[in-house]
Parts: sequence; structure tokens; C-alpha cells
Amino acid sequence: MNNNALIAAAIAATVSMSLTAPMSAYAASKEKCYGVAKAGQNDCANLAGTHSCAAQSTTDNDPGEWKLVPAGTCTDLGGLSKAEAKAAL
Repeated sequence: MNNNALIAAAIAATVSMSLTAPMSAYAASKEKCYGVAKAGQNDCANLAGTHSCAAQSTTDNDPGEWKLVPAGTCTDLGGLSKAEAKAAL
């Protein structure tokens, strides 16, 4: 293997490690909060399974739609846990 390939591989490994560690810490400090997303501002698929992408909610505060919020703040925002959201549907 030539030097350029070794350098490229080392840089790729370093960048990969530096990008995954902060994201894990970021995700751990967040929680899914159902029923607080405004129309078009949900983070991913809904509980009903009618869509599987972010920004596809059609109504404000739909209990089947969720957003990531800082851990421990969902209840303060008027949101629901996944179990509570399923019961509300």
C-alpha cells in the first residue's frame, strides 16, 4: 500500500471516530417526546405507520408524532411517553 493510501485511511478512521462519539453522547441526552411536534416538524416515523420520515406530520401536537427533546423535559412540554401516546391513539 502506498503512503497516500495509508494517510487517507488514517484520516478516515480518525474522522469516523470523532463523529460517532459526540453523536452517542448527544443521543443519550435526548428523549423521544410524543405530541409536541408542530405540523411538518416531527423527527421521524409516527406510531400509526402512515409515514416513515421527518417533517411529514400534518397536524400540530399529534400524539402519534414525536420530536427529540432534552432528557427529562418531555412532561414539562406537555408531551407523552411512547406508552402514553399509544394509549391516547
